[in-house]
Amino acid sequence: MANQPRPTAPAPEQPSSPELAQASRDETSLRRFLHGLPGVDRVGLEQRATALTTRSVKKESKLRAIDMAIGMIDLTTLEGSDTEGKVRALAAKARRPDPEGPIPDGPIPDGTGPERSEAPPVAALCVYPDLAATAVDALAGTDVQVASVATAFPSGRSSLRAKLVEVEEAVAAGAAEVDMVLDRGAFLAGRYGTVFEEIRAVRAACGPAHLKVILETGELATYDDVRRAAWLALLAGADECAATVFLEVRWDNEAAIRLYRAHDFEVVGVRKRYYQPSGADAYTMRRPGRSTAEEGGAA
Repeated sequence: MANQPRPTAPAPEQPSSPELAQASRDETSLRRFLHGLPGVDRVGLEQRATALTTRSVKKESKLRAIDMAIGMIDLTTLEGSDTEGKVRALAAKARRPDPEGPIPDGPIPDGTGPERSEAPPVAALCVYPDLAATAVDALAGTDVQVASVATAFPSGRSSLRAKLVEVEEAVAAGAAEVDMVLDRGAFLAGRYGTVFEEIRAVRAACGPAHLKVILETGELATYDDVRRAAWLALLAGADECAATVFLEVRWDNEAAIRLYRAHDFEVVGVRKRYYQPSGADAYTMRRPGRSTAEEGGAA
C-alpha cells in the first residue's frame, strides 16, 4: 500500500469495531447504527449492473464460468404439489445436472474451446421442511447439501414459536442449511429489535446448521433498506443473506479493512479509480456463504 498514490479525498466513514459491539445493545442503538450506514449510489449501482450484462466470456474461461455457476445453484422446488417422488427426481438432477453425458457434447456452441467433462453437481437442493428427510436420504453419500426453507416461507407471517418449530423440524430431518425469511412487516415498520431477536432465536434453533436470511428485496422500498436489512441479519448472527456478500472499501481505509476481515471478509480483487472524483482504488471484499460450495447458493 505504501507505494500507491496518496488519496486526494477523505475516505468514506465506516462503522468501527466498538460501534458494532454497541449496535445491538437496544432498539435505539440498532436504529442509530442502521440509519448511520452510508447511502447506496443507486445510479452507480444500476450502471455497474448493466455493464456486467455486456461482458463476454470466451473459450476455457467460459467453461470454468459455467461450471462455477452450476456449482453455486440451489436447485429448488417449493410448490404445494411437491411429492417425495418429485424431490427424489430433483435430487438425481442435483447430483448429475446433465444425465445424458458431457456438457456440451463437442465444442461449445460458438465453436471455441475444447470439450469438457461432465457438469459438476449443484451446491444444494432446497425443499420445504416436511420433505427435508426425503432429500437427505436421496442425496446420501454426495457433496450436495440439503437446504430447507422455514419461518413461514415466503410471507414470514406466523408466530415466533411456530417459526422455531419449523426450524427445529428441518434440522432434525438433516437439513444442513435453514433459509429463513426476513419479517418485512416488522422491518419496514422500523421494529428492528423485533427482527433482530427473531433472527437470533432462529440462529440458536439452527444449531450446527447454516442460516441464510432471505431478504425478499422486492418488498423492500430502497437499496438503502436492502443494505440495512443485510447488516441487521449479519449482526443478529446470520451466516449469509440470500447469497455471498460482496462490498467495496477504499484501499487505504485500514480500519474498515480490519473490521471486515474480523467478520470473515477477504480481498478478492481491485477496482481501479473506483472512488470519484479522487480516482482512488477500491478493494473488492467477499464474505463467503457456504462451507462446502464456497460461493454460496442462488436464492
